[in-house]
Amino acid sequence: MTEVLLTVGTRKGLFIGRRTGPGTGPGTGPGKAGSWEFEGPYFNSQAVYSIAIDTRRDTPRLLVGGDSAHWGPSVFHSDDLGASWSEAKKPAVTFPKDTGASLERVWQLHPAGPAAPDVVYAGTEPAALFRSEDRGETFELVRPLWEHPTRSKWVPGGGGEAVHTVVTDRRSADAVTVAVSTAGVFRSLDGGADWEPSNKGVSAVFLPDPDPEFGQCVHKIAQDAGDPDRLYLQNHWGVYRSDDAGASWKDIGAGLPSTFGFAVAAHPHRADTAYVFPITADSDRVPADHKCRVYRTSDAGSSWEALSAGLPREEHYGTVLRDALTTDDADPAGVYFGNRNGEVYASADDGDSWQQLASHLPDVLCVRAAVIG
Repeated sequence: MTEVLLTVGTRKGLFIGRRTGPGTGPGTGPGKAGSWEFEGPYFNSQAVYSIAIDTRRDTPRLLVGGDSAHWGPSVFHSDDLGASWSEAKKPAVTFPKDTGASLERVWQLHPAGPAAPDVVYAGTEPAALFRSEDRGETFELVRPLWEHPTRSKWVPGGGGEAVHTVVTDRRSADAVTVAVSTAGVFRSLDGGADWEPSNKGVSAVFLPDPDPEFGQCVHKIAQDAGDPDRLYLQNHWGVYRSDDAGASWKDIGAGLPSTFGFAVAAHPHRADTAYVFPITADSDRVPADHKCRVYRTSDAGSSWEALSAGLPREEHYGTVLRDALTTDDADPAGVYFGNRNGEVYASADDGDSWQQLASHLPDVLCVRAAVIG
């Protein structure tokens, strides 16, 4: 039976939701379809900032970046959908001694494309990229990014200085794009040996020079389903699109109630379709107009529509963080988000209608979903 697996990382552990089978009755196809069951918390009292669901092999693997106040950060994996978990005997992600750095947090776990089925990337704080060739059990520092000549001028943002987004190209295992807070976008076309800033057109309104080569506060990047060279970027003020794999960017924020936000996600199958959750401002980090609404574009950012059917109608204050908005790989697509109120919402009809799946959870930090089976 087809099962949708929904993983929710919170300030105090991981929760796993499962939806089995198609729904019947009113709202067949939306988030109301099927039956949901949740388990957890796993990693009780650990903050879970990063999750990956790797379905490239016959046996899916879950990867979790946990952060224990007592034991520190670590990466765990499960090959039985969360029934049991393993942790490397030695820390999976660790900085070499000569760097003088120590791991504070794993912000991102990203399985590479089908051309490299065992490769997983980890983005960390301090801002670094690590690469694994054994499905996330051990990682090595990608030194050319760590030693990039601009690095001494990178400045931490409000959430620290971190590699928080990794995008890979399904056509080439050597093409990797990362977003760094607050250094901007960097691209490599040779497997990480060389990196170039890729921020042309992205504004940094908080800097004396609003159009620097690097230094932008990029919050999240998502890749279009139809064209891997088309990327969507949510910035610290500004929503952008690139049609050349990040070499240049175009402002597509017109029509949104606010261009500030943290999250952006792309539809898994429909080209030119992406989702954002606008926030009022950097100084007032609540939903725009105090309304719980996801905005969708179906024309690559030429226009936006508010999606609110089934979402709360009263004034709302649940902020959605950068990794707390996601899609699965179903068709029609499931769209999911969690917020800092501890609420989780889902749609199974591309975002047209929604239902609340959970409430009163700890602060939701990240959400990931995939079809299993």
